Amino acid sequence: MKIGIVGLPNVGKSTLFNAITQAGAESANYPFCTIEPNVGVVAVPDERLEKLASLYNSEKTIPTAIEFVDIAGLVKGASKGEGLGNKFLSHIREVDAIAHVVRCFEDDNVVHVEGSVGPLRDIETINIELIFADLDVVEKRLLKSKKLIKSGSKEQLMEIEVLNKIKDLLEENNLVRPGSFTDDEWNIVKSFQLLTSKPILYVANVSEDDLSGEDNHLVKELREHAQQEGSQVIKVCARIEEEISQLPPEEKGEFLEEMGLKESGLDKIIKAGYDLLGLITYITAGPKEVRAWTIIDGTKAPGAAGKIHTDFERGFIRAEVTAFDKLMEAGSDVKAKEMGWTRSEGKEYVVKDGDVILFRFNV
Repeated sequence: MKIGIVGLPNVGKSTLFNAITQAGAESANYPFCTIEPNVGVVAVPDERLEKLASLYNSEKTIPTAIEFVDIAGLVKGASKGEGLGNKFLSHIREVDAIAHVVRCFEDDNVVHVEGSVGPLRDIETINIELIFADLDVVEKRLLKSKKLIKSGSKEQLMEIEVLNKIKDLLEENNLVRPGSFTDDEWNIVKSFQLLTSKPILYVANVSEDDLSGEDNHLVKELREHAQQEGSQVIKVCARIEEEISQLPPEEKGEFLEEMGLKESGLDKIIKAGYDLLGLITYITAGPKEVRAWTIIDGTKAPGAAGKIHTDFERGFIRAEVTAFDKLMEAGSDVKAKEMGWTRSEGKEYVVKDGDVILFRFNV
């Protein structure tokens, strides 16, 4: 999973990126301190892995991972090349989802590119640039498709119909969302890699004082907007996340407790990212390693096996499945089998989050 971190300059993008990836991207109080997109791979926290490693006395644990891409601050005119905008917009096309960092704090010491703090105005500025960039792509694609229409294929006609539908939406300043299309149309939409079709998660960057307790008026504005759009909002304090990232693992829980927080901003973003993209985790476990695997919710057993190796999918025989909770309750896989909690599942089995699976295959 690849998540692009976007937003206007000086909203806290690079500070947040540094915190969640500890990658040390340059962070400064001026626009364009990040010229090339910084990429960091983050292990997905999963308490189940350590528990299973203890149960199996495993040599190592391998969590699944998320890739974060810190994309330099966009400004008005980015779609026309302002502030190297075209270059930055192209990086967004490569991500699965967008984490849009929105400034929801007042601080005279941190300059806002627009001169004042306004979450909805900031969102509109970014969205307009994404819309303009997509319009350019759609119009060029329409010209190309119309030249090929002589072939008269149903696929070509369908593509032109979908492109016109997208164009109408964009010209009315709307983002491209699944609700406006049939399933078949949406499959065509996805092939265009449009910026405005990416799922969006809003990250409200607040001050330390506003992190716990009631939302300030800026966050409330943002939540109302996100609700209308059908998007989620995660409230974080980038500076606090930076402090958390520098602590030893054993001290993080205590720090969060002192701050009145149940989990870090990173954990919130990861959970929201999984939800946005409809992802779940299944686990393979044994003495050599315990490993987490990310799949799309609804994936059947052979497809899940294919995440490990194509041979596993090609030669799939069956999956021996035990729910994590039942395995921990049993205390061993032998006991789980005795209790009847380990099931033998075939090709039609839909894998569930937390399934501990042993695949049987023959190639």
